Amino acid sequence: MRRALALSACVAAGVLIISAVSGCSSSSSSSATSPSTTTSASTATSAVSASGSPTTSASAAAATTITIGLPNSTPSFANSDVAVAQAEGFFKQVGLTVNVDNLSSGVPVVQGVVGGSLQIGASSIEPVVNAAAGGASLQVIGSYADKLTVNLVTDNTITSPAQLRGKRVGIQAVGAFREIMTRMVLENAGLTSSDVTYVPSSSSAYISELLAGEIQSGVLQEEQTLKALKKDTSLHVLLNFETAFPNYFYGAYVVNSSWLSANEVTAGKFLAAITLAHRFMYDHEAAAVAIIAKSTGYTTATITKAYQVLLTQEQAIPVNSGLSATRLADTIATMKQYKTLTGTAPSVSSLLNTTIIDGVLAQLGTLGKPVSD
Repeated sequence: MRRALALSACVAAGVLIISAVSGCSSSSSSSATSPSTTTSASTATSAVSASGSPTTSASAAAATTITIGLPNSTPSFANSDVAVAQAEGFFKQVGLTVNVDNLSSGVPVVQGVVGGSLQIGASSIEPVVNAAAGGASLQVIGSYADKLTVNLVTDNTITSPAQLRGKRVGIQAVGAFREIMTRMVLENAGLTSSDVTYVPSSSSAYISELLAGEIQSGVLQEEQTLKALKKDTSLHVLLNFETAFPNYFYGAYVVNSSWLSANEVTAGKFLAAITLAHRFMYDHEAAAVAIIAKSTGYTTATITKAYQVLLTQEQAIPVNSGLSATRLADTIATMKQYKTLTGTAPSVSSLLNTTIIDGVLAQLGTLGKPVSD
């Protein structure tokens, strides 16, 4: 277990440090009682690019508007860092206006990044790898959750994956995260997708469909799992994916390579704000839970329980880069093994870009974190 994380709410930093920021976060919990690792505010510092080169203070202060895509129609806990960064003013501090497009899965998110309608996309890694395998020029520059945050939930009469044969299983779309997770479970049990009936659904409908018996299994985020099990005691967790696949890389922030080459400064601002949001989440549990509950629509009690699993126990959200070349390589190998990779696998070196987040961390400093980060 790593040491407890703490970060003062009075922060102003990033790969693009904003000038003369002296105000604190708007959170009512900004005076944390635990010891803090403080990122000191910089007054009138020059911005620096990912490579460490100074830019003009004017360009650092100029507000930039970007649109990012999230992979759920309603945000999940796993990608609530954007909501935290918005609520706590971290995007504003680094000079960004961030518009959010909530989509049905990572597949349309990656399509939007490739097509240029989205500047940054939040997606599980599979659509990213498969798009790159198909020739798209993409770069993974950050992570919203570097470990898996989901469970396979079924009726408690199903006690092994092999018993999924003939069942109706919920997915988002073929090639999307939940379908690929389902395929991995089926493959481990000696089954294929032809042995079950896929039921395409939105992420927000899984619980109601499980409760109504319209599907017999669903891949649920932690907060969805908690809600489903509370509503129906005949449901249970058949498999926790983080336990089953501990070396699997989950959530990527992905950009189009051509966009990145012209917008390193903007990408750095985004990653600085997101990193501050991640650290805030660990340091200010009550405030983070309140923001996430509002963003996801779940109760404070449910989000508090999910927090204990995802942050306290599993530490699934990174505090540093969240980008491990070894973890990504293992994940691509897993995709090959379970035949969820379409085409020739891209090299890790071509897909993973750590330069910008390394620039952010050079200014923010690194905090204690498991090796996976």
